[in-house]
Formats: sequence, structure tokens, C-alpha cells
Amino acid sequence: MKQVKIQIPSLVENIRVVESFIDNSKDTFHIEDDIYGNIMVAVTEAVNNAIRHGNKFDKDRNVYLSLYVDKDRVKFEVEDEGEGFDYTDLLDPTAPENLENPGGRGIFLIRHLADEVEFTKDGRNVQLTFLLAPAETDESSATDTVSSENAA
Repeated sequence: MKQVKIQIPSLVENIRVVESFIDNSKDTFHIEDDIYGNIMVAVTEAVNNAIRHGNKFDKDRNVYLSLYVDKDRVKFEVEDEGEGFDYTDLLDPTAPENLENPGGRGIFLIRHLADEVEFTKDGRNVQLTFLLAPAETDESSATDTVSSENAA
């Protein structure tokens, strides 16, 4: 398993650093375009939450971002130095009474974009797992071609 870690001070402008980190990871680890968009939105949202809600914009507190790459998945871990929160008791942003609320959609969005989401450390740590498409081998390509010809 390959691993890369960065830490950033809790400043909203550091979201650009996170975006660059994700872009570099996409190129380095050959992450496919179809999940790249999901990763970019979900991970930047998690970091944004860590800066805003976890560390409360305190530039003396850091956000830690780690990436773990395995053959069939990539996992991003975001951790802040805040007090944590009750991630088991969140309002449903799709409920009619919550539609007009200005916030509350971030974790909902993260849960829909990532294949797995796990909170630990009283909500100060979130792990987002994205499954990778299995690499196609020459053997499977040949099988597909033969199958197509037989079907004709």
C-alpha cells in the first residue's frame, strides 16, 4: 500500500493545496476520471468541514490529509484538531423542513460520493474510500473479443 500525507493550517485558502494534492495523486496513482470528480468534491468538502467546523478557522490548528492507495481502492483520511461532533445525529438535508437551510449538505454529499465513509475519534477523523475499477488485462480483452465474435 502506498501512502502520502500532508498537513495544512486551517485557512480556507488552503483548499487550493488540497485540490493540487488530489490532482497530483490522480496523475501519480493513475486514478480514473470517472471517480476523480467524486474524490475532488468529497475530499475538499471534508477538508472544508475540518477547517470551518472542526478547527473553527483557527490557523494555529492543522488539518491532516492522508492518502492510502491499494490496487483496488484509494482511501483519503481527513483529521482536524477540534472537539469533534455527533456524526450519528445529523439532519436529513433532503427533508422538506431542511431544504431552505443554508448548510447541512456536506456530509450527505460525502456519503453519496464515496463508496465507504467512516468517522472515528468523536468525528474528528473521517475516512473516505473510493473503489477503483479493476485493471483490464490483455487476457480479459481477448476473451471479450472472442465472446463478441461468437455472439454474432
